[in-house]
Amino acid sequence: MGASLLSPGRGAGAAGRRWWVLLAPLLPALLLVRPAGALVEGLYCGTRDCYEVLGVSRSAGKAEIARAYRQLARRYHPDRYRPQPGDEGPGRTPQSAEEAFLLVATAYETLKDEETRKDYDYMLDHPEEYYSHYYHYYSRRLAPKVDVRVVILVSVCAISVFQFFSWWNSYNKAISYLATVPKYRIQATEIAKQQGLLKKAKEKGKNKKSKEEIRDEEENIIKNIIKIWYCRWIYNFNIKGKEYGEEERLYIIRKSMKMSKSQFDSLEEHQKETFLKRELWIKENYEVYKQEQEEELKKKLANDPRWKRYRRWMKNEGPGRLTFVDD
Repeated sequence: MGASLLSPGRGAGAAGRRWWVLLAPLLPALLLVRPAGALVEGLYCGTRDCYEVLGVSRSAGKAEIARAYRQLARRYHPDRYRPQPGDEGPGRTPQSAEEAFLLVATAYETLKDEETRKDYDYMLDHPEEYYSHYYHYYSRRLAPKVDVRVVILVSVCAISVFQFFSWWNSYNKAISYLATVPKYRIQATEIAKQQGLLKKAKEKGKNKKSKEEIRDEEENIIKNIIKIWYCRWIYNFNIKGKEYGEEERLYIIRKSMKMSKSQFDSLEEHQKETFLKRELWIKENYEVYKQEQEEELKKKLANDPRWKRYRRWMKNEGPGRLTFVDD
């Protein structure tokens, strides 16, 4: 008897489990289902149809939509609205008129833009794609209003202007430096004298200038001549790709070694010949040469007796060492 009482319960439990197994995969779909054909609150005009709000059909053009919006905006504008007897419209009170005005503005903003109107029409035709409508709506609302191409163009222009001024600053510094180098200054002065440019700067009579003005003008003339030389350097070696001459190679080597002209000229000729043989005007070759010189200097110092005594003194009795020996 006890078994007969228990058997129905077992059958019901098994049947319930079978139904649960069948319904479990359908639960996510049931939770995501939204009523088809219903307008969504919070999107576009909410539960109102934007076309009905403006009183136009879905086939209305931009001019008709704009005309309907202007009429309704004048009618429901909060500052101009005056309720009339028997008015049954949505704006029977100032508060409801303001709400109607905002709704009309929202409907116009939705329908005046072709892309937004296309999304709205798609929502009306496919109400079952609930989350897709949310994505399209907020992606357009939160997207930047400025054209991305304009942003890229402005960014490229700003970077180009910055690079130009940076290059121009470096260019002026190079010209100012070359104007202080005696070799180039003397050559530029000779060219200016040959062309009669310095005589014009020292004209007398009515056009007589002060010493400071003459000095500034002569400085500008010399810099302009050096600029021409500098431009020729860029054109010949950077653009046309000509090979450096011996004078240009030694100039680049001296600049890499950060030596003044007098220091470099004091070097012996065999040293300069070594520089040229090793092609030190090439940056990679100069870096190798520089590392070799540093290693050689370390070896010389390590074997130098005076350097050894100095290191021993620094270790045992150098500055900073505390002792308690009374002298």
